[in-house]
Amino acid sequence: MYPASGDKALKQYQQIGTTMTVDDASPHRLIQLLMEHALKCIHFSRGYMERGAIEKKGNAIGDAINVINGLQASLNHTVSKRMSENFDALYAYMMRRLLEANLKNDQSILDEVAGLMSELKEAWDAIADDPEVIVAVAQTDT
Repeated sequence: MYPASGDKALKQYQQIGTTMTVDDASPHRLIQLLMEHALKCIHFSRGYMERGAIEKKGNAIGDAINVINGLQASLNHTVSKRMSENFDALYAYMMRRLLEANLKNDQSILDEVAGLMSELKEAWDAIADDPEVIVAVAQTDT
């Protein structure tokens, strides 16, 4: 299901301003990095929200939305159409909820989205131990 193009994930990760070199990262690792960054952005958003730093909160939420959008754009709809459609809908839901959290200053929504992303990341991390899945992901990147 991931990624339709490793280049899309790479570009998205580079746009978030990381100082880490991702040129040699596998498509699987790029997705992990994006998920980690989304979680960091949500975490920072919560802190800014608590402190009333409205501009920084909005920027951090915007960054999280951009990363999730990059994950959504990286979906490979040719491997499993049903599964990719489910992930597509989930990513769209997360982005809508983040917008709502920003508008309402609602930390519980940030927690909800962070929980969803954490579950996805745990599942994604778990498949790193399955060589057959990694081979399948690598083959879909060509």
